Amino acid sequence: MLEHCRPNDEKRREFERKLVRKIDLRMMPILILLYIMNYLDRNNISAARDYGLQKDLKLTDTQYSVALSILFVGYISLQIPSNLLLVRLGRPRLYIPSIVALWGIVSGMTALTHNYSGLLAVRIVLGMAEAPFFPGALFLLSKWMTKKELATRTALLFSGSILSNAFSGLIAAGLLKLDGLRGIAGWKWMFIVEATLTVCISVIAFFVLPDFPENSSFLSEEERSLAVARLTEDAGEADVGGGDANGHGNTSHGLLLAVKDLKVYLLAVLLTAVTAGLSFNAFFPTLTGTLGYGQTQTLLLTVPPWFFAFVCVYFNGRHADATQERFLHISLPLVVGIAGFIISASTMNTAARFVGLFLMAPSYAGYVVILTWISNTIHRPTTKRAVALAGINAFSQLGNIAGSYIWQKKKFGPRYWQSNLICTCMFLVGIALALAMRVRLARDNRALDRKYGTVEETQASEGGKSTAHLTKRKFRYLL
Repeated sequence: MLEHCRPNDEKRREFERKLVRKIDLRMMPILILLYIMNYLDRNNISAARDYGLQKDLKLTDTQYSVALSILFVGYISLQIPSNLLLVRLGRPRLYIPSIVALWGIVSGMTALTHNYSGLLAVRIVLGMAEAPFFPGALFLLSKWMTKKELATRTALLFSGSILSNAFSGLIAAGLLKLDGLRGIAGWKWMFIVEATLTVCISVIAFFVLPDFPENSSFLSEEERSLAVARLTEDAGEADVGGGDANGHGNTSHGLLLAVKDLKVYLLAVLLTAVTAGLSFNAFFPTLTGTLGYGQTQTLLLTVPPWFFAFVCVYFNGRHADATQERFLHISLPLVVGIAGFIISASTMNTAARFVGLFLMAPSYAGYVVILTWISNTIHRPTTKRAVALAGINAFSQLGNIAGSYIWQKKKFGPRYWQSNLICTCMFLVGIALALAMRVRLARDNRALDRKYGTVEETQASEGGKSTAHLTKRKFRYLL
């Protein structure tokens, strides 16, 4: 069997390349499409705000900010339980599309709201419905991809959110022209049409999305064996659970391991700081509106910065995989974002502010590599990784909650220099924490070198044999 061949065996390498392509074609397009809809359904309220939602529901700026932030209350509450349930069920092909259909229905109900309290109710339930998707998708990727492949795939997944930011302006510009059709406001049509599309895509996902490597039906027996073996070789331990022989894992044990690991807390604060700095995303149409153009032109002008961000996110993730480096691929995009904040805070010149928006958007490239770093660092057992991914992502939503109040129009607009200053500080904190994480992991790697010898010494002494013992000795954290 090929899974017993050495990783550098030519026949094994060729078979593995074909296997990875097959996995990519099966999994990545549908995950990206689902994430596009996830972001559209969550953030279309930003476009709706300027096209009548705030006026029709008689919302103050503070009430609008509360409506934005209340979503994350539900979002935070269910992420860890959801990922543990996903580990226990072992059927992402059924679980993920089910929650996609649910959030699509809830998002569509926004069109039925007539007041502030109704909007709050829908937003908190929407947060609960959307909570399982992103940590679940990250966990699914980590179950299929090795350290050398994960950053590129995470970047591709997150491109869904970037593209949704780009397309949302185009889609909103079209759908909002339905204003008055059948007596329904344009912003309500936007929620209705996008929610319907989400539910339809969830049905497709039932037939396309794979389960985990050990139980996916679209692979042959030999392909399944190799898919499991290569993940074992990547970390030196089997990736079929943290407990029982069936691969379900002991959820309480995984939770305890995550709670006791200092690296989980450091990564959580790092991601939270960067998330707060990225809070401009939910207000991007409003910020673009400060350029002084009409409503439709403003929505169209949101498109180019996000297409630029999409390119940056993809190539930064791909280069992070190629070099197996993390810190610089996090810090440099944040530095670019800081330059954008400084430009935006310094002038009201239209061209300069548009350049500032162009530089702010690609800072998402650093955020994506942080997500990859979590899976690379909290690698085993499976339940610990599931808890860490969900818990860190949930904690980071505190950044989104705070960010909902950073960009208030009447308080800080139209220049928003205070908002840009706050986000600059958050990115600087993020860079400092990423450096601290790198120092900590470098120390851990030196401890592994002292225990097992360097990776080069291990390879030389074992003669290239592929064994679980050898792969465990070869594991090192990515810096």
